[in-house]
Amino acid sequence: MEGSESPAPGPGDRLLQSSESHQHGESSGKGRAAWHAVFNPDRPQNQVQHVRSASSKGRRGEQRSRSSSPETGVGSGTKGSSATKGRPFAKPISRALNMSVTQKVVGCLRSNVLTILNIAGVFSGVVLALALRSSREEKWTQREIVYVGFVGDLFLRMLKCLILPLIVSSMISAVGSLDLSVSGRIGTRAIVYYMTTTVSAVILGIILVLTIHPGEGSDKGIVRGGSVRHVTTADMLMDLIRNLFPPNLVQACTAQYKTVLTPPADYLESLANMTNSNGTDAGNMTAGKPKNLYDWKMTSDYEDATNILGLVVFSTVLGITLGRMGAKGKPLLNFFVSMSEAVMMITGWVVWLSPVGVMFLVASKMLEMESWEVMLGQLGMYFFTVMIGLFIHGFVVLQLIYFIVTRKLPFRYVGNLSEALATAFATSSSSATLPVALKCLEEKNQVDPRVTRFVMPIGATINMDGTALYEAVAAIFISQVRGIHLTMGNVVAVSITATAASIGAAGIPQAGIVTMVMVLDTLGLPAEDVSLIMAVDWFLDRFRTFTNVLGDSLGAGIVHHLSRHELEEMPIEPATGRRESDIELDGPLAGADLEKGESSNGGPSSRNPNVTSAAVEVEWQSTSM
Repeated sequence: MEGSESPAPGPGDRLLQSSESHQHGESSGKGRAAWHAVFNPDRPQNQVQHVRSASSKGRRGEQRSRSSSPETGVGSGTKGSSATKGRPFAKPISRALNMSVTQKVVGCLRSNVLTILNIAGVFSGVVLALALRSSREEKWTQREIVYVGFVGDLFLRMLKCLILPLIVSSMISAVGSLDLSVSGRIGTRAIVYYMTTTVSAVILGIILVLTIHPGEGSDKGIVRGGSVRHVTTADMLMDLIRNLFPPNLVQACTAQYKTVLTPPADYLESLANMTNSNGTDAGNMTAGKPKNLYDWKMTSDYEDATNILGLVVFSTVLGITLGRMGAKGKPLLNFFVSMSEAVMMITGWVVWLSPVGVMFLVASKMLEMESWEVMLGQLGMYFFTVMIGLFIHGFVVLQLIYFIVTRKLPFRYVGNLSEALATAFATSSSSATLPVALKCLEEKNQVDPRVTRFVMPIGATINMDGTALYEAVAAIFISQVRGIHLTMGNVVAVSITATAASIGAAGIPQAGIVTMVMVLDTLGLPAEDVSLIMAVDWFLDRFRTFTNVLGDSLGAGIVHHLSRHELEEMPIEPATGRRESDIELDGPLAGADLEKGESSNGGPSSRNPNVTSAAVEVEWQSTSM
């Protein structure tokens, strides 16, 4: 307005004076008006403020001009000599050549210190267990084993405490920060990978068990152990679908739905009479099914286990919803982004306790073990069949798939996962290993967080290659022990049900034993026959979990490689997970970005390396007063 008194200069005016060197032509006038509106809100100026990022073409042109400037070094923002200008790797290469062998070794040790400590923790646990077992002749009591494993139990509890907030916040923030089309393509690629590796694991297990015939003979001498849950295939599949849609989200955090079959009174009486007469179990009466489970009374119950599958489905739907809401959903989306970053920071602290925790977890489990002679003497061929299958699948099939898709050797990638793999072996839980696996993938293998936090929680829930292979081998092994001849139809049925059972298995220790009943029911075998493999299941479970986590992690790298072009088109702020097109000026926060942002030599912002002050164009539309 004419004749009005000019107000005193605000912080926006001072900021404009310090950043005038970055304004050119008409954009300078537009920027000046916008900064007045942001930092001096009392001044009656604009009605509408619109912020948008510059085009990718403009950013690339700016980066090329800055990198080729004689005043700056290549990609560093500092002055460089003419000898190295235009050669971005000249200094690092010359520095590496000048390093002594000692410096290289020290640098390698520093960068892999936690990996080395975790490996040392596993071997230390084995040595500690052997030393404790040889210190006396009598067997260690349960209470004494609890004392030995107390520190490891605390470490495991810390990891489990992080599972729930990490899965929910990671899924929501990852899905919400992606376009629906991009998240759909990423999810499709992940599901295709999961199904390919799971089916290949089942086929490999069936080929090995039919070739080696580990169950030839009889079940004499095999000590049964543990209790089993009676359930039919139809009940287990329906339970899996029911858990996808939990009626109570709070209850889903602590409980999982399951169908309970109650035997009729006449069955219990006949079972008691048979046990009293000859001392044998009813499950050993015949090679076939001793009872018709479909005639038993059906009831329902909730078991103490987090319904990860239901929480993943809800988090995915909520993330898609927040992404579609746009500006209205940003406050809630930013909350989950902040929670995800906070949980990952806590994970970083807990990970440094892993060497000690792994050592005591391994030592306590080794003390529980019966003698190696007894265990391997009874189930030696079955044990080695499963181990051969897990080794081939984990270190040949999965590595080959990774190499074919990415055209990169997987050795360094897998080596960077050593912390997660050691944790998987020690905890025997894919879910408990999830925080450590995410940290290894994002910090060491540089996998995009939008991929890891979307793909890994799903993988830890439904992608269990080791469990699928194990269940196929175990079911055919038990049928061989029983002397049952399997037709091609039986083998196909085993492959299908083993795949479904691995998807339905929870990411907790020895969850495969529960779903094994479903595979046995397909072959008409009694549920009690699961007890034939109980003696070695606890040990094989660790290698199964190792293979499961390895498959999930390699899958994240493969999906990241296949989705790299879509992700490059929508760069995000590392701290918030928001796209550049969603960046808004939030008062003092924007001022802090610019004050710490692009320096006089044209370097990128320290807060967001993807956005420079010259790459943001501000438009202001005003109305005359």
